[in-house]
Amino acid sequence: MFDFLAKGGILVGPILLCSLVALAIFLERLIRFSQLKLSGDGLVETMTAHVARGEDDQACELARVSNTPMGRVLLQGMDIREGDLDTLETVLTHAAEEEVRGFSRYLQPLATIGNITPLLGLLGTVIGMIKAFMVIQQMGGKVNASVLAGGIWEAMLTTALGLSVALPTMVAYSYLIGRVNTFEARLQDGAVQLIKALTGRKANTATNQHA
Repeated sequence: MFDFLAKGGILVGPILLCSLVALAIFLERLIRFSQLKLSGDGLVETMTAHVARGEDDQACELARVSNTPMGRVLLQGMDIREGDLDTLETVLTHAAEEEVRGFSRYLQPLATIGNITPLLGLLGTVIGMIKAFMVIQQMGGKVNASVLAGGIWEAMLTTALGLSVALPTMVAYSYLIGRVNTFEARLQDGAVQLIKALTGRKANTATNQHA
């Protein structure tokens, strides 16, 4: 196999390196996501129940000890629970975006690998074709079909290799992005539930005061 790949030229090495990096990124993110406890066991529901009853200290402590992305987002919201609605929404949105950036770590390099490996393969093919036609010129055009075919398949080897790396890399990238989008949607849903609980409590307090 090594001898076979070596015939592809100098760009086989960079393509294989890209494949190893892509595999490492995919496995690292896969393990990270599998270990991730986004919201714990009913964290949002329990916290909003505490908030509705005015038990803010219990809600904050629950978010703090959960040590989850959801808990960190909701805790930042609780820190400014007495602020206006716009400020609360801004803080929660920013907190969720910070967590999403952590989820998305290394995904951009993965996408870059998926985009550049076909180009590396194409470049390798072009270089190989140039070399093949240089040989033909040096031989005065007296080249049989087998010699020409051998030069062409060796040149096209890098394109096939580049595509073989790019296709699974883009599939892996799409899968991981889908997981990140799911996490983001759940964080946003938790933030919305907290906002509803806080605004609902304020509305009830205002109604009681007027009564």
